[in-house]
Amino acid sequence: MILAIFRWVKALGYLMTGRMDAARRSIDSDPHVMRAKYDEIVRDKVNQIHTYKQAVAGLIAQQEQKMAKVKSQTEEVSQLERLKAGALAKAKQTVARLQAAGKTKEQVQEDVDYKKCLAAYNDFSTTLVEKQDHIAENERDIASYTKSIGDHKIQLQHLLRDVDKLKSEAAEAVAAVITSRQEKDIADLLSGISQDRSSEELQRMRQLRDELKAEARISKELSGTDTRVQEAEFLDYARKTSASSEFDALLGLGESATAEKPRSEAAEKGPALPE
Repeated sequence: MILAIFRWVKALGYLMTGRMDAARRSIDSDPHVMRAKYDEIVRDKVNQIHTYKQAVAGLIAQQEQKMAKVKSQTEEVSQLERLKAGALAKAKQTVARLQAAGKTKEQVQEDVDYKKCLAAYNDFSTTLVEKQDHIAENERDIASYTKSIGDHKIQLQHLLRDVDKLKSEAAEAVAAVITSRQEKDIADLLSGISQDRSSEELQRMRQLRDELKAEARISKELSGTDTRVQEAEFLDYARKTSASSEFDALLGLGESATAEKPRSEAAEKGPALPE
């Protein structure tokens, strides 16, 4: 019993699903619904492209920041190069001055001015190496951004072309559905299975007209109108025939003239001789 109820519920579910699918198919095949669905898909694609553009714009902003940093670091490197050269030049002057004073190498290296120049030179050299490393790293990042942005721009162009294709496909799909429906209606009409209400109404009007004509004919026959019409036709024909015969007789074309002509010819020949 429980199994039978389960099967009945399951079959009912299949029935409802089938009807819902058929109803959905009927709704989806409507040109207006199809146009709305295509428009919704196009809007979703456009929104995705807009989000994609924002992401690419973020990459471009990071690339520009890296480029600005490289520019700033390059200027710093140039400044460090000049400071390094200045420290070296001052150290040379200090060494020349101390050597002219008869200082030994050890005394020169222990001189305060010499140590200041050496410390500055070493500091500028270390900072310069770090700046150059940062510049190289940023330039690699910029190259990576450039390649990535180029690829994303190509992808965006493909997506924009897909949107244009979808718009064209939407117009073609709607036109195809409308044309198919018209062709189906025409085919159904020609095959006699059309459900067009105007055709049914026209058929009913034609049938009603035939019925009214039949009722009028029956009414005429029952009331004697049809008999009187026939009698009037006969009298009119007899009148016309009589007038025509009289006119022919006046012209010598009647039956009496035709009958008299053989008798006249016989009289002229005389009595017939016995054989």
